Amino acid sequence: MEKAEKVLIMATNNAHKIEEVRQILGNRFRVSSLADIGCHEDIPETATTLEGNALQKVRYVHEHYGVDCFADDTGLEVDALGGAPGVFTARFGQMNGYGESHDAKANIRCLLDKLRGQTMRKARFRTAIALIMNGEEHLFEGIVEGDILMQESGMGGFGYDPVFSPEGRGVSFAEMPAEEKNAISHRGRAIEKLARFLLKN
Repeated sequence: MEKAEKVLIMATNNAHKIEEVRQILGNRFRVSSLADIGCHEDIPETATTLEGNALQKVRYVHEHYGVDCFADDTGLEVDALGGAPGVFTARFGQMNGYGESHDAKANIRCLLDKLRGQTMRKARFRTAIALIMNGEEHLFEGIVEGDILMQESGMGGFGYDPVFSPEGRGVSFAEMPAEEKNAISHRGRAIEKLARFLLKN
């Protein structure tokens, strides 16, 4: 008899994130969004760290919906900006007078303006994943080092992908096929750690 597919609830309604995680996990798990369990609230993310925000999301969902789930929070850390935008990555543009929250184009414009004339463009993407399973909390991390490009390049991906070039690749995330990006990305690395943990347990 075929083993039932394991369903994972990801504490997000971000379609781009859900699709990327589904691509990374393949047929090992079936990933459902918050909408699939009837959750449409805007869950607060008020912690001062990526790990704190991820934990905040899973605790909220577990408390209000009674399901095991996982959540991620991702930050872009730019050395020339003292590690900013960090936990404010999704709202970077809005906080600096560029467009609305979660507006990718505004975020990129803001970032490139702040780095204008700057030759040191070292940066990294860091993803923290929190999991609540059987009443226990677990954390996983994925990091990819790279540089911020002088201008946008490529049409793929989402968020800051058109201006982030992973170390040693010579192209932006937005120029890479999804499979290639997912194999080396911050989220891909964190999700792989999560998957290994789940398959073992």
